[in-house]
Amino acid sequence: MSLLNSPALPLTVTDQLGRRVVVPFPPERIVSLVPSQTELLFDLGLGNRVVGVTKFCLHPPEARQTAAIIGGTKNFDFDKIEALKPDLLIGNKEENYQAGIEQLATHYPVWLSDIGNLPQALAMIRRVGFITGAKEAGESIATEIATGFAALASAEAVASAAYFIWRKPYMVAGSGTFIDDMLRRVGLRNVFAHLSRYPEVTAEQLAAAAPQHILLSTEPYPFREKHFAELQQICPAAKIQLVDGELFSWYGSRLRQSAQYFRREFGR
Repeated sequence: MSLLNSPALPLTVTDQLGRRVVVPFPPERIVSLVPSQTELLFDLGLGNRVVGVTKFCLHPPEARQTAAIIGGTKNFDFDKIEALKPDLLIGNKEENYQAGIEQLATHYPVWLSDIGNLPQALAMIRRVGFITGAKEAGESIATEIATGFAALASAEAVASAAYFIWRKPYMVAGSGTFIDDMLRRVGLRNVFAHLSRYPEVTAEQLAAAAPQHILLSTEPYPFREKHFAELQQICPAAKIQLVDGELFSWYGSRLRQSAQYFRREFGR
């Protein structure tokens, strides 16, 4: 008998925070609390089992049409989630909020990722594939991503950079972030790597850091070319460019596109 046609059996797994989670295997009603992991579930072939997603789950487009929207990543609609009767929720330590996750975990199995670099992203993809009964698909996606990144040129830093995620106030990617790891793989030295996570920075701090490259992400703040001038005034010698925020910060199956994008944009 096919495993997916068998009655669900309890499976005890460990998430990326070291929490033990008992999941019915295979889970049949999954709620995804993170956009990049929603896309991963669909790419694993599990779209028909995803019953709830957030309003920010843009990929694939059908996700928000076939699944119920359960609020945002940091403001869950608990009544909607309860109505969905999920047997597994998949979230992330940073993108979700602790109080909401703790409340959900008292009622449902909640598996959390915690990702600061590419190896952790690949581990997440494989583990989500395993706990959802899509192990082979997870291995295939992770292998494809790893192969793409292995083909990049040496990650030796060739230039300095600042990666902006927000405006008013200016916020940048610092150390301990997935973006910081991606910058290294592109061959860029993060001038704000001495600051943790996503710090606010002033124009004076930016001028003092004097990055050779200023990267303006398309998300979460929708930077556009119209924002170049204000930053060029602060750092006249810097090369300023828009970059695809999803390909720098989404740590799921979208990473299959990232290595090729980095080669094209940064000559890696």
